[in-house]
Amino acid sequence: MKLIKKDEFLNFVDSLIKIDPRRVIGVKSKGNKFIFDTLNSANELRLDYDVTILPPKKYFLPPTETLLKYDLTDKFSVEAVNEVTPLIIIGVHPYDLIALQQMDIVFRDTYQDHNYIRKREESILIGVNIQNVSPYSFAGSMGTATTEEGFDLMLTDLGDEYAIEIGSEKGEAILNKYAKIADADGDTINKVHDIKGKIASKFKKQLNFPPEELPKLLEENYDNELWEKNAQKCLSCGSCNLVCPTCYCFDVQDIVELNLRRGKRVRTWDGCLLEDFAKVATGENFREDRAARYRHRFMRKGKYLYDRFGFIACVGCGRCASACLPDIADPCKVFNALKEG
Repeated sequence: MKLIKKDEFLNFVDSLIKIDPRRVIGVKSKGNKFIFDTLNSANELRLDYDVTILPPKKYFLPPTETLLKYDLTDKFSVEAVNEVTPLIIIGVHPYDLIALQQMDIVFRDTYQDHNYIRKREESILIGVNIQNVSPYSFAGSMGTATTEEGFDLMLTDLGDEYAIEIGSEKGEAILNKYAKIADADGDTINKVHDIKGKIASKFKKQLNFPPEELPKLLEENYDNELWEKNAQKCLSCGSCNLVCPTCYCFDVQDIVELNLRRGKRVRTWDGCLLEDFAKVATGENFREDRAARYRHRFMRKGKYLYDRFGFIACVGCGRCASACLPDIADPCKVFNALKEG
């Protein structure tokens, strides 16, 4: 563990922006909300944020991405496309780091998605332990309020300085190259551990049972009337899908130029709450009913992906609850209601 004064940390970030060839991303304010965006100066960085509108997943699985281009003008040619911009992303909260680790499993351990993998390999993640908590978040109940892995560097605010945990050789390399740091003594290390140990207690919203019970709870409540009741208010807008750090579904379309000789294959984010998500070429829709789509989202987060990969695909960030206009997307509220019967 290392120490860096806050003014020296700003100098470190400015050095990355001016000298390092990688694009530097950080958390910035947007009105009274926060976003991940390109940093032009270290002074734009907000490490005291509660939650960002979209997760950093957007840099590895972009909302719209060209996968290949083809040309029939002369000879038939197909070119695979992977637009990779090396990134340094600063200010990632632990729940988003854990979500990215889940996405790594999805895109590496089943079908290897080289577009996603290359983008992850070319990135450096600098995390920050949570200082302010979103009122919609229940990460403390999901075991995602802190993490010991998934980062290259991790910051903890100590007042006039940051403690820095080193998580990789890449993180250590940029720290040694651009930052003025000192070694942390035993008292500082203990202080960081105390701070991290108290973060979970900051979350007012809580799951009223251990998350390990979710798969069985959802299985037993597949026919619960709550799905139909809540779905009556659902707008099928897909906002809960689009802001989620662990949703990874996408649609693929071929876009042909007017000359019919050239075109490209593009993938875009998709979501199970959208009406056409489960529609197939014949016109059949396997989840035409709105309640079935609503139920599927929660079953997928708490049971289906657990059965397949072994993790609960909800990190408790609260983005879906914040984005949902009729207030029916909050997993904490839904799961607690199912438990209460």
